[in-house]
Amino acid sequence: MNVISYIAIYLAAINLAGFLAFGIDKSRARRNRWRIPEATLFLFAISGGSIGCLLGMRVFRHKTQKIKFYAGIPAILIIQLLIVIYLIFLSPLSFRIL
Repeated sequence: MNVISYIAIYLAAINLAGFLAFGIDKSRARRNRWRIPEATLFLFAISGGSIGCLLGMRVFRHKTQKIKFYAGIPAILIIQLLIVIYLIFLSPLSFRIL
């Protein structure tokens, strides 16, 4: 396997983990049980799982009223996309996708 395959596997795993974390936290919130810390939810997003976290927010209708999540998770996604665009198109380093 090449580096791109490992990156794709990592991104799939971290996005799934972020999505599930929002679902688990919502379930625990309904039952007044121990919750996943907000910092951990943001850590999933910052680690590359921002799409999964954003989907988790929408699907589970969780943390959608909190401005730091409503604005923060999409902001993290935008920053990550800008970094990828820079690395692929503008970086003096050579990155090949295929």
